[in-house]
Amino acid sequence: MGRETFTGDVAFEVRGHLGIITLNRPKAMNALTQLMCESVLIQLEEWAADDAVAQVLVRGAGERGLCAGGDVVGVYRDMVEHQDHDGGPMLPDGTPAYQAHFATEDFWAVEYRMNLLISQYPKPYIALMDGLVLGGGMGISAHGSHRIVTERTRAGMPETTIGFSPDVGGTFLLGHAPRKVGLHAGMLGLHLGAADAIFAGLADTRIDSGSIEALIRELTSRPVDEALPEFAVEPGDSALGAAEWINHVYSGNDVDIILARLDGVAGEIPEAAEAASTLRARSPLSVRVAHRAITTAAELSLAGALIQEYTVGMHMLRSHDFREGIRAQLVDKDRSPRWNPARLADVDDDLLDHFFTPVPHKILELPHD
Repeated sequence: MGRETFTGDVAFEVRGHLGIITLNRPKAMNALTQLMCESVLIQLEEWAADDAVAQVLVRGAGERGLCAGGDVVGVYRDMVEHQDHDGGPMLPDGTPAYQAHFATEDFWAVEYRMNLLISQYPKPYIALMDGLVLGGGMGISAHGSHRIVTERTRAGMPETTIGFSPDVGGTFLLGHAPRKVGLHAGMLGLHLGAADAIFAGLADTRIDSGSIEALIRELTSRPVDEALPEFAVEPGDSALGAAEWINHVYSGNDVDIILARLDGVAGEIPEAAEAASTLRARSPLSVRVAHRAITTAAELSLAGALIQEYTVGMHMLRSHDFREGIRAQLVDKDRSPRWNPARLADVDDDLLDHFFTPVPHKILELPHD
């Protein structure tokens, strides 16, 4: 028998020497809330000091996946509550918008501390990345020591779809992916299968989804490095790994150069034509922000990337496109966002620089290099 310590939106249980975290909002695709992240952070700290717990596993309740991200509809409500009286964008203009406190600021601060702890965890941290693993779902899994995918995995950082930029350490993961595939996946907001996730460095091992329960049983009494190889299967071929054009295209140090190179090979490579079309449909602001954030994070520690992401987030909370993107995708669901600025050419260097300028009194404090 295991000992269960809390049940609600997230449940904790110890079976044998395995601590199990179960994200328990299946109807919401296990979307993370601040309370869930606070609970996980506290429990991980307790288990780190508990000699009875040798390793930790995180999984999602239900059939749809580990976690589809943070509770962005809650973030949308937070932004609407703080929007200006005319309903217009809150871009940098010295207004009190930057003085206002958003509940989302506290949510992200807790979530990012949880992401960093997972990356530094002193015991094996095993993530079952089955089904949907998006956004915040990557943050609670892909920083772990043993990242397991299945034939059902759809993993990625789809933030540009909603006018945002990859966070939860996603810029760090994407920035360190091989052959520029991280820029490709992050700027477009791609969902990756098992083979592509492993190639991109977002996961380590594939197993069959039907083996999950048997693996968990083994992990209650055996070390993960001993048990996991018995369940591992070949991940198959990675389409990203075979797409040699990606490295050339995304080595351009500017979004405009990348688009020009995509257009240049589009006649021969359908995937490049699709990528160009997708980039042009995304928020021009978020595409440029994501490109800079991922490129910069390649030279940062995870803590440094999280601090940078928090700064970007402070500005995004007060921008038009993040609110509009969630509205179009998840609230009204008309899939017709009205981006502002509407063109990539209108996102000049001054505006882009602004999103990377720390906001006084809204700087995430983390130990970093």
